[in-house]
This record gives sequence, C-alpha cells and structure tokens, in this order.
Amino acid sequence: MFIFAIVLSTIYTSYTGTFRIVDETEHQADIYRMARIALERMQEDLESVYIPRNLKSSKSEEDSGQVFEFVGEDMEIKGSSADSLRFISRAHLVFSEQEQASGTAEIGYYAAENDAEEGLVLYRKDAPGGIEASGEDTGGLVLCEKLRSVNFTYHDAEGEEHDNWDSTTEAFKDRIPQMVSILLEFENKSDPDTPFRFLTKVALPMGQG
Repeated sequence: MFIFAIVLSTIYTSYTGTFRIVDETEHQADIYRMARIALERMQEDLESVYIPRNLKSSKSEEDSGQVFEFVGEDMEIKGSSADSLRFISRAHLVFSEQEQASGTAEIGYYAAENDAEEGLVLYRKDAPGGIEASGEDTGGLVLCEKLRSVNFTYHDAEGEEHDNWDSTTEAFKDRIPQMVSILLEFENKSDPDTPFRFLTKVALPMGQG
C-alpha cells in the first residue's frame, strides 16, 4: 500500500504539472495571437493616415467632408497606462454591402476595463462620418483583451518623443508624427510582476515635420 501510494502521488504530480504547463502554453499562444493581430491592424491603419491636400479649405467649408485631426491622449485607468488615439485614415473596414468600400474614416483606439475578467480591453472604432458624429461613446471592435497597459509614444521630425499629440493645437498645428511607438503589455498568469510586452514602431509615410 505504501509503494502504491507513492506511485499514485508521483503520477498525480506529473499529470497536474503537465496540465499546468499545457494551460500556460495555451495562454501564452493566445496572448501572442492577439498581440500580432492588434499590432498588424494598427500598423495598417496608421500607414494609411490621411491628410487633406488643402487643409484650410477643408476646415472652412462645412460640406467639404471630415476635418483633419490626429489626436493622441496620455491616459490612465487605475494607475495603468490606457492611452487613446484617433485620426483620419483610408483603412476603413467594410462589414456590409451597403457600406462604401473606399473613402476615409475616423479611426480611434481606446482602452476600457473588462467587466468579465481582470485587465483592460483595447477597442477600435471606425466611423466614416467621424467618431463624434456617429453618436457612439463606447463600443467598437475588440482588438485584444487581458491587457495590463496600452501606451502610444509620438516622435516628431527632430526625433523628440511626446506622450500627447494634438494636430488642432498650435504646438502640432496640422501635423502628424513622423513615427508612432505602440507598447502593449498583457497579463502574465504565471508571473504577474512580469507582463508580456510587445513593442512596435510605425513610420507614417505622410508625416510632416
């Protein structure tokens, strides 16, 4: 009986250890998949940023379409970085036959608390008439969840970094960054003090100095 108990204990420990490793591996694979999809989507959106040829006319004429803007805000949720960003882009996603496949749209990213579990959820909003004009303050397409933080950093023509960017202010009047750094941190169940970090930098082809 003593030997049998030792054998059972060894087998149980081996199985539980194997299941734990499998669970952690699946969790990491899910995190890497979400990070890859989110970063690829944001990269395509930013590389398709749109600047009207005649900024003055687009702002002075009410019927000329969307007003140019590129606004990134440094924000926090319960002490964690939860930056937001919105800009005009040609990377509008079409999900119905009634929508136009081409044209520009205002794209926005924002983070919010997850009601179902711990961590933040990163949303992507895509509104052809502008996010404010759509009348929707929440919602959007879920890019990824289980996030610890979302951080955007903006690089100007001189290489200087900025936590905020607003093309409607005098400091960045009618300009977009030369490059945007995106840092996503995901929850790590096996080691909460060491989150999974994913960093990429996107050069904006139409960036103006």
